[in-house]
This record gives sequence, C-alpha cells and structure tokens, in this order.
Amino acid sequence: MKVEQAIESLKAHGQDAVVERMAKLDKAGQEKIASQVAKIDWDVVESIAHQSEKQEEERIVEPLQAVELKEIEQKKEEYTATGVEAIQNGKVAAVLLAGGQGTRLGLDKPKGTLNIGINKDLYLFEQLINNLLDVVHQTDAWVPLYVMTSEKNNADTVAFFKEHDYFGYNGDYVKFFVQNMVPSVDYNGKLFMEAKDSLAMSPNGNGGWFLSMLSAGLEADLKAKGIEWINVFAVDNILQRIADPAFVGATIQSGTPCGAKVVRKNAPDEKVGVMCKVNGHPSIIEYYEIDEERANARREDGELVYGFGVILNYLFRLDTLFAIVDRNLPLHIVEKKIPYINDAGELMKPETPNGYKFETLVLDMVEMMDDCVPYEVVREKEFAPIKNKTGKDSIESARALLTENGVAF
Repeated sequence: MKVEQAIESLKAHGQDAVVERMAKLDKAGQEKIASQVAKIDWDVVESIAHQSEKQEEERIVEPLQAVELKEIEQKKEEYTATGVEAIQNGKVAAVLLAGGQGTRLGLDKPKGTLNIGINKDLYLFEQLINNLLDVVHQTDAWVPLYVMTSEKNNADTVAFFKEHDYFGYNGDYVKFFVQNMVPSVDYNGKLFMEAKDSLAMSPNGNGGWFLSMLSAGLEADLKAKGIEWINVFAVDNILQRIADPAFVGATIQSGTPCGAKVVRKNAPDEKVGVMCKVNGHPSIIEYYEIDEERANARREDGELVYGFGVILNYLFRLDTLFAIVDRNLPLHIVEKKIPYINDAGELMKPETPNGYKFETLVLDMVEMMDDCVPYEVVREKEFAPIKNKTGKDSIESARALLTENGVAF
C-alpha cells in the first residue's frame, strides 16, 4: 500500500491523529506505517462499537467422553501402528506456536530460547525438538515442522535455530512463518502507536495460527507434501510429546476430525479449561465459566464428570481446517494494559487497562469441529508448562519434572 492510500484509509476510518503523526515522519517512517495499515482489517478494529449488540446464546453444557489411560494402555500397540503408518506416509505435520517473548521469565528474547540447564545448556526449543526426534527415530521418518513466530521475534528465532543447527533436526523439514498482527485501540477505537513510526500491533491470538500459515503462502507446501493432519502445540510445555504416534492413531481411529491431549484435573477448582460439549459441539469451558455444581460433579467411579483439562496440544484434520477457514472465528475483544506514545512522543506504560486487543482462540477452532476426541496423558510425563520464574508452572517445577523423567540437564 502506498503512503497516499494509507492516509486515505486512515482518514476514512477516523484515525486523523495517526495521519497527523505521519506528516512529521520521513519517507521511511511513513512507508513503515503504510505497510501496517495495509494489513488492518477495519471490521475487526471497529467491532468494539458493536459489543453491546452481542447476545449471549444459551449454552447447553454436557460431558465429552475421553479416551482414558486404561483404554489407551489396552490399545496402545494398535493406536501406535496406525499413527506410525500415517507419519511414515508423510500425512502428519507439526506446528509450534512460538510467537511470544520470555518477558515474564526475565528474558528479553523469544521464549523458546530460555536455557533451563544447570550442568549443561538445555534450551526450551532444544528439548521440544528432542521430543519430536523421539518420533523420528521411532518411525524413521521426518515430520514437517512449521514454527510460528511473531514480527518481534522472528529474526531472533530463525537465527537461534540456525546457530544451533536445528538441534539435530533436518532443516529441510523446518519452515518459519510470522503470525498475523492486529492493531490495538483505545476505548474510543483510536489506534495506539508504540513508536513514532509504528502502530501498536499485537499477535492475533493462538487461534490465528492456521490463517497465519495461509497468509504466509504455506497452503501450497502443505498440499505438495500431502499433509492430512496437523499437530499444533505451544512452546511453553517442555515435556509434551509431539506427533505422538499413539495420539495420532487414536484420533484417526476415532473417525473425528480433531484430537486434544488432556490431563486429569487434580482438583475440582483447578484453574484449567476442561473438555466438554457445548450445544452439541466439542468445546473447552474455562475454569471461571464452570459453575460449582458441574465442577464438583462425580461419575459412578468417583472421577470428576468434567475432569479433563486441555494442555494446548491438538491434532486437526487438514481438510476440516480448510472447510472452516472461511467461517470467521469468534473475535475476543480483550481489555489490556497497552504501552503507547503520548502526544509528546513519550512512551507510556499504563498500570491499569487502557484499551483493547483483538484475539482469536484455538478453543473456538475446536468448537467449530463436528467432534473431537479428548486423549488422556499422564500429567507428570507430558505437562510441564513454564510460565513463571518460580512456584507453580515455573522453571523450578519444570526442572523437577525433567529430573523425574530422566532428562539430563
């Protein structure tokens, strides 16, 4: 988009303050903002005006039966054989969601570059690759890996992988793509600027990964490779198994277009989203949405009725993803503390929410599926998220679980 076109677009949508700031910039600065404006979906930005019009539909919440550990143990060989065959035939790919920075961990770099080693270096990216290499060795086949970065960390992430020779993975099977970005606005819908030559942009949420892949031109690559299933997972769970043949096989055998790894809740009030059905579709209901009666409901065997929490490790059938891509994911308008520059050009870091960000969530992708099979994994073997420096879900707790699972670091 040319600078003149960007200015016309901004004026048409009442963003005169940005136009005024652009007038003070040199050509390079103006072109930088114009490139950001070109990517704006104004329907998204202006959706805040219609928030009050949204009507909450009645939600009928029901349990969703999972494939539990006992059944998995009985059918492990059968599930694994099916999954191995799919991987060997090149039908399975993996997508690593790695757009975040390690700010909360005191790391001003991509979160995946976190070094949790004590006696030797062990990076978060490295251990995830090690987990995927287990499958490569088991199947004697490379799993195509797509790494979603952000505009802020893409260069650092790509350089880190190359510097470490992809941690032993075949670089020909690794592709990087940048997550789509959306602008942040104040309560009046006016665009924030984070620098004199830049709008305040943020990633479009973890539900935006597939559209971001398509925006990056990867549709042709997926089709050329004959991919049928995509295992999408988050960067912060250092123990998770990726392209797990038994999980792949169980999902394929279930006949559903989606599988979700889950762990058994350790208490009714554990702060984790749980798998269920909402209005007949598979869904995840957040811990703060579930009422006390449901949270405490028990089955005949004494286990919780709504007892399986998601760990952001999903398997989607690719043809189903293409089928839903034209159906807009629900847009979540979230109040946030958004850094911005004021009229004097000073960077302000508010202590309370001052505007909105726009996000899509992967849980909404699950709800757009006709069905989904929850697949239980052992928490201590596959769930070690690193979100904090200390305490719960921290570097400390992850190290303890790595030790328990025999990982040297």
